[in-house]
Amino acid sequence: MLDETDRRLIALLRTDARMPVAKLAAALGVTRATARARLDRLVATGIVTGFTVTVRDPEPEGVRAVTLIEVDGRHAEGVIRRLSGLPEIRALHTTNGRWDIVAEIEAPTLGAFDALLRTIRQIDGIANSETSILLAARKGR
Repeated sequence: MLDETDRRLIALLRTDARMPVAKLAAALGVTRATARARLDRLVATGIVTGFTVTVRDPEPEGVRAVTLIEVDGRHAEGVIRRLSGLPEIRALHTTNGRWDIVAEIEAPTLGAFDALLRTIRQIDGIANSETSILLAARKGR
């Protein structure tokens, strides 16, 4: 169970994952040993799973989009296998609700993007799809 100090420690790390333990301790009002012990415990118990660096994506050179896909009946695994084989698909997610699959796609040109959408729509088992082109990233991980 996390207490208030643990929550504050995690919030500080979300702001700056490279913050030295001495600064974490000062911000929390605890000793360095206490801050280090709490951080070690959060990592050991799997609450904190890593420390990452995020890099803003450069302007994409191609077309990036998200395609929402409705699968007909029990064809989901076959559709996922076919989609997984397309190099333009960066990620696939299964989901609930109206759409069964969300595909993150990227193509080098509008022509290639159009051809990819035609290929996706022709996959046996896809009942419907809706695609939105990604214009600008406002926040990323």
